[in-house]
Amino acid sequence: MNPLASLARRGLFLFDPEAAHGLSIKALKTGLVPNCPAKADKRLFQTVAGIEFPNPIGMAAGYDKNAEVPEALLKIGFGFTEIGTVTPKPQAGNDKPRIFRLVEDEAVINRLGFNNEGHGAALARLKACSRHALIGVNIGANKDSADRIADYVGGIHTFYSVARYFTANISSPNTPGLRDLQARESLAALLSAVLAARDEEARRSNRRVPVFLKIAPDLTEEGMDDIAAEVLAHDLDGLIVSNTTLSRDGLKDQRQAKETGGLSGKPLFEKSTAVLARMRKRVGPKLPIIGVGGVSSAETAAEKIRAGADLVQLYSCMVYEGPSLPGRIVRGLSGLCDRERLTSIRDIRDSRLDYWAGRNV
Repeated sequence: MNPLASLARRGLFLFDPEAAHGLSIKALKTGLVPNCPAKADKRLFQTVAGIEFPNPIGMAAGYDKNAEVPEALLKIGFGFTEIGTVTPKPQAGNDKPRIFRLVEDEAVINRLGFNNEGHGAALARLKACSRHALIGVNIGANKDSADRIADYVGGIHTFYSVARYFTANISSPNTPGLRDLQARESLAALLSAVLAARDEEARRSNRRVPVFLKIAPDLTEEGMDDIAAEVLAHDLDGLIVSNTTLSRDGLKDQRQAKETGGLSGKPLFEKSTAVLARMRKRVGPKLPIIGVGGVSSAETAAEKIRAGADLVQLYSCMVYEGPSLPGRIVRGLSGLCDRERLTSIRDIRDSRLDYWAGRNV
């Protein structure tokens, strides 16, 4: 990290984490964060689920919950970005404080609880974006919903005209009972309903928008078997592996580790990458997978690809590495292609699949 970025981080860290997050959104809105688009490199170009990605590095959901700065994020090096999680009705989320920095671990614990302004506010902002902007929409259910599956279906219908892809988020640990939707019977019902809504919209618009499913890193082997079986039984376009973890293994900051919520950042890297590889083994080589969790460098991004990912997302590590991180990663991947004489970054995919699938983490 350069001295200026280090100084900016120290300044932001004087603020409560949620306040600092708000300041970073304002900085992107006002142009205080300089544009640093990644240099085009055909070796990083990917076609995944029918979408052409200029590079494989994306901003994960959770940062831009209300679609305030998706295009600004694309200008700092990301190949794509994902807004949300968005719920049909606005909701405040859980009580504050609800975000905690574990600085020694370069980690974050959050228990936000899908705080967002609802479908209407996000839709209005996305309609103002360029139709060429590669923006995914992460959809979820309201905490007090009487029919959570209907909330996901509503998300498909609401955002179909503006989403380049959808992510059904059933893996946040901060909405009570949400992860129950990963159970096989519930997942079958959810996927059937969501994909039926997508197919209905596709027929109406003559445009097929891919749907991804975002899963937790805390699944049992049986749970992974069930998810893989249902994913393969339905016409799902891909998986996102993974969300935050409830595990606190190996953390240095034991005081903050006691906070409830999902852990993200560097400590999540090994667990999420192992789950990614195990899911790749289960679903086979064709289904697209986006790898998320602990990505802090070009090497960790490349390792996700070696473990079976087609694309990679990050968020929490940018808290510690600053807004230049996506551009640095993209440049680093170009350098890797140079060193290994790759014609495509995809050439390394699955090259360490067995290693990661065998990791006991």
